[in-house]
Amino acid sequence: MAEQNLTVTGDLAKASSIDFAERFGSNLNKLTEALGVTRRMPLANGMTIKTYTSNVTMAADDSVGEGETIPLSKVTTEPGPSIELAFKKYRKAASVESIQRHGFDQAIVETDEKLLKEIQKGVRTEFFGFLATGTGAATATNLQGAFAQAWGKVQTLFEDDAAQTVAFVNPMDIADYLSNAEVLVQTAFGLQYIQNFAGVDTVFINTSVPKGTVYATAPENIVLAYVQLTGGEIGKAFDFTTEELGLIGVTHDVEKSNLTAETIALSGVKLFAERLDGVVKVTIAPAV
Repeated sequence: MAEQNLTVTGDLAKASSIDFAERFGSNLNKLTEALGVTRRMPLANGMTIKTYTSNVTMAADDSVGEGETIPLSKVTTEPGPSIELAFKKYRKAASVESIQRHGFDQAIVETDEKLLKEIQKGVRTEFFGFLATGTGAATATNLQGAFAQAWGKVQTLFEDDAAQTVAFVNPMDIADYLSNAEVLVQTAFGLQYIQNFAGVDTVFINTSVPKGTVYATAPENIVLAYVQLTGGEIGKAFDFTTEELGLIGVTHDVEKSNLTAETIALSGVKLFAERLDGVVKVTIAPAV
């Protein structure tokens, strides 16, 4: 008979699943906090999210005399790209030989860390790909001018919201500034960012932004949509471990038929901008 409180293999697998899920959720929460995201949308798998651009045509004359009919102003919206919220599935396996040769921690935990980074990278890459579809545009001759244009455009587009500005830049475009300035570079979800830099509230630095381009928008325009994995029918069928919001489900198991230890993860997370005309792309074109 096994001793009471004995730690067994299943306990280690459960602990690894909890650690994986909590780190993903914590890292994503840090990113959304840095972005200033306040809008979270738990949705069902397969749902389609609509984005849009808007245009306001004001009446030609807003001086209306007593008793006169007030002229109409017109607000129109046009649909942008649709986003399908779909499951992303991941599986990784470590062989018995790998576990014996390198030890449990290196074979399982360290490779879990690599898998976690790749999942996070996928979320980031899709987000930057979506920013590239923004319809706002401006030009500048240098990075300082690009940040100024980004700030001005965002303030104009979101003037009723007293908006902050979040900008995204390629590291090669900002390298000279970083080498000559004392700034605190922070990290969230694998993204480096600087707060209150060159007149912009938050600047994110990533190679997914094309060199010579700055993306910018307001935090109010960024939405985190996700398939909630806690409870429901999925919980009845699979023993996924999730963090508080259910952003990701993780399970560890052993496959005895081929003696491998598997890590399986399921997630459906999308970061996107609701208004495409609220995403400004500033092109840096040095003066000749």
